[in-house]
Amino acid sequence: MTSPHYPDGTVRGLLATELVSEATRTALQARLDAPLYEPQFLEPATYDLLRAVAACLFPQPDRPEAPIELAPGVDQRLAAGRSDGWRYDSMPPDREAYRLGLGGINQSAQVLFQQEFRALSLAEQATVLQLVQEGKAPGEAWEKVPADRFFEEILAELTELYYAHPLAQEEIGYVGMADAPGWTRLGLNELEPREPEAISPKSVL
Repeated sequence: MTSPHYPDGTVRGLLATELVSEATRTALQARLDAPLYEPQFLEPATYDLLRAVAACLFPQPDRPEAPIELAPGVDQRLAAGRSDGWRYDSMPPDREAYRLGLGGINQSAQVLFQQEFRALSLAEQATVLQLVQEGKAPGEAWEKVPADRFFEEILAELTELYYAHPLAQEEIGYVGMADAPGWTRLGLNELEPREPEAISPKSVL
């Protein structure tokens, strides 16, 4: 059974209208038009590992040729030395945490499957990440950074980056960026004219 979905182009169509402020339009359009990215902070192999982790956590089978890239946002933040706004006191600073945590994921993959994470099948990658999430992943790196805390932090950051992208916003029917005229329909299930309704698929026997 196919799940309900929202019309393609919802967010992209709104970007050209006066419903979106210029600053918001500029930010979202930049995410749509992002050029090929070269890592600024992480080593190329570590950056590719981050891309593989992101692809496992956020598979995008509908966009095989041009997925939403999540690793650039992480690398740019780390290169700039910015915080993502929160950190467990048991975690090292973000730059060190990412280096240790990504290295730990590779160590766990080597222990479990005798290969680097990027060389594993999707099922094997999922196994590694599940053990990291549970705090049960093997590898000496996890003695310096708690596996479960690292997983929570990387998942939170990747989730934020994914749903900040216009294509992901279209998936969930989010048009909150089109707020220039304000919101008047505040009742339960009341939609503004610019808000899309989910398309219910036809049943297939």
